[in-house]
Amino acid sequence: MSDSHLQDAGDVERALERSLGVRSLAASILDITVGGGIFLYPAIVAGGLGAAAWLAYVVCAVAFGLIVLCFAEAGSRVKLTGGPYAYVGTVFGPFIGYLSGVLLWLLGVQAHAAIANGFVKGLNVFFPGLGVGVLHTVMILAVFGFFAAVNIRGVRQGARLIEVATVAKLLPLAVFVLCGLFFMSSPNLAWPGMPKIADLGRMSILLVFAFSGVESALAPSGEVKDPSRTVPRAVGLAMVGITLLYVSVQLVAQGILGPDLARHPDAPLAAAAERAFGPAGGLLLLVGASISMFGYLSGMMLAMPRTLFAFARDGYLPRALAHVNPKTHVPTAAIIAHAVAVSALAVSGTFESLAILSNISALLLYLLCSAAAFELRRRDVREAGEPFRIPGGAAVPVLSIIVILFLLSNATMVEMRSIGIALAIAIALYFFRRPRTAPLT
Repeated sequence: MSDSHLQDAGDVERALERSLGVRSLAASILDITVGGGIFLYPAIVAGGLGAAAWLAYVVCAVAFGLIVLCFAEAGSRVKLTGGPYAYVGTVFGPFIGYLSGVLLWLLGVQAHAAIANGFVKGLNVFFPGLGVGVLHTVMILAVFGFFAAVNIRGVRQGARLIEVATVAKLLPLAVFVLCGLFFMSSPNLAWPGMPKIADLGRMSILLVFAFSGVESALAPSGEVKDPSRTVPRAVGLAMVGITLLYVSVQLVAQGILGPDLARHPDAPLAAAAERAFGPAGGLLLLVGASISMFGYLSGMMLAMPRTLFAFARDGYLPRALAHVNPKTHVPTAAIIAHAVAVSALAVSGTFESLAILSNISALLLYLLCSAAAFELRRRDVREAGEPFRIPGGAAVPVLSIIVILFLLSNATMVEMRSIGIALAIAIALYFFRRPRTAPLT
């Protein structure tokens, strides 16, 4: 690959339209993070910790508080598209940057396919037979075709759909929390003592998927207005709202159902709402779960194609995927390629084999990003103007790394072996495909 075949990174990035402000980016983070998980995890965590389940959310929120501060500073210093891939590659070079992009892709594509599959299967509740057999395949293709078409029209259209979906998905949860407060029973929230650290750690690592999303939402960083201001504000606003929402939902569901919460793994919030408000309440939460997954799919279709765009921009994928449509200012080929890949994954069902990788992929990615934030500050990188500086300085990335290592220590050998195999394959592909000129990150 000669220099004549590679445009300057700045030229490629300038073809994108910087349209995402604080509101749009915060909505995208909320939209991707608050997916279908919040409608399922209350039962899982209650089964592991009982009434102390809310404590796992707090532990995970503290960990993510440190992590998102690192993302906020890194995102205010690096303006290239790719989010974590760009942050890590800027300071640690193309190879480590490439691995961070692979981790981002593994996490994102598995989650996108899994939620799409859950969304279509959930339609059986309202339209029996729609989410099975041939109709399942047709609906998967229709869902991704719709979101691809919206995003191909331009980043503004994709962002606008995300904002609408975010409000629609949060409304049923807000109604559940505010109205459910009057149906809670104090004895249901009593717990005999502090749970075991090992149990708390294991439940916290399970919640990583419920909190993850900022890494994918920041992938369109080349389309963010004034990154040094927008990224920190959007990240902070979104993560505070997400933490308050998750803890409130868990407490209300626990307060209504008590020990019975763990006995409803398929629809714990719908079961709580039905007990408190009757059948109409259960139906509201089932509709809310569908809307939430719809919004998640929308946010991921805006974010994840930009990872393919960044890989192609730097020569790891065919150059055509880095082409930006001069009229709509979006990477059309990358959007279509992502839609095709994730559709195939969701239809085939092979995404289930990647499920075990998602949380470990996220934690390893966060580890690299925390280290990148530390190094970006040390080098005082300022690609996006005056950067946001984390309160507490370098201590925050160090603490973030320590917390992530604690969470990783609760992973099983099977999980670590699986992610090791995936990375080994990625490394082999790197040396096969690596560009002859330096990547443009």
